[in-house]
Amino acid sequence: MSGHSKWHNIKLRKGKVDAQRGALFTKLSKEIILAAKNGSSDPEANYRLKMAVEKARENNMPMDNIKRSIGRASGAGEREIEEIRYEGYGPAGIAVIVDAATDNRNRTASEVRFLFSRNGGNLGETGSVGWMFAARGLIAVDPGKLSEDELTEKALVDGVIDVRFGEPVEVLTEPQSLMAVKDALEAQGLHVRSAQLAMEPTQTSRPDGPDAERVLTFLDALEEHEDVQRVYSNADFDEAQLEALA
Repeated sequence: MSGHSKWHNIKLRKGKVDAQRGALFTKLSKEIILAAKNGSSDPEANYRLKMAVEKARENNMPMDNIKRSIGRASGAGEREIEEIRYEGYGPAGIAVIVDAATDNRNRTASEVRFLFSRNGGNLGETGSVGWMFAARGLIAVDPGKLSEDELTEKALVDGVIDVRFGEPVEVLTEPQSLMAVKDALEAQGLHVRSAQLAMEPTQTSRPDGPDAERVLTFLDALEEHEDVQRVYSNADFDEAQLEALA
């Protein structure tokens, strides 16, 4: 696996913890609302909601905030939050998919389009780059003291496509097998940090020189937008590139 993950998920960045905590809680809250809106309000009966709540707790989101977010899913007195997917090309021709959650689709579309154009990219139509990605389940696992061989042996259960070693270890699954694989890994004593549906690029692009920095700047800008939940790209970087740009 490359040093710079293709899975641009919700996360806190070094040196910006305090400044980004409010934005992070907003993103986590939206994911909880959407999960509860599209299923049961009971996390034990709604897998997506369970994972959203677990991620919120891992990021120290207060339980009162979590409960309020679940309550907001009913929509009573609240502006409806909807999920929108954007596709397009970024700098150096990289393919990008952006999943957003918003209560104002016109505003979000305008702002996402601006981020693409300002960074030398173009927002495309639905399906413009989606054909370069495949839906997959992605499980982040803490390897603990297990060797690669030991972890691979435990991880190779029905539904697993690949195991990628890094920090953390990533277990790639068929989308419909995500929950079953997560349960199987935990049953074997593995600590699962997160589990989610994601988009896996079927072909990658490695930006060089100045393009690499432009691509990272662009992806960071997308991730930091308050309505953006997840960003997927086919950009691939090696450790040397990332260290040079750190």
